Amino acid sequence: MESDIIYQGSQFFVGVGTLALINCVLAQSKNRSGLLWFFISLFIGPLATLIIAVLDKLPEHGG
Repeated sequence: MESDIIYQGSQFFVGVGTLALINCVLAQSKNRSGLLWFFISLFIGPLATLIIAVLDKLPEHGG
């Protein structure tokens, strides 16, 4: 019983981490800070995905 709870908890953290990585890549594809959105995603999860999806792509930095 206790091992089931630990297993479910670890699955939750793997899912949250995976979503955060996906949001990181999605943010970078829109020229936004992937690291910032990774940490935001850890707190607000799927809501961050929705926010990133509706944001416009920023212009590329000339360099």
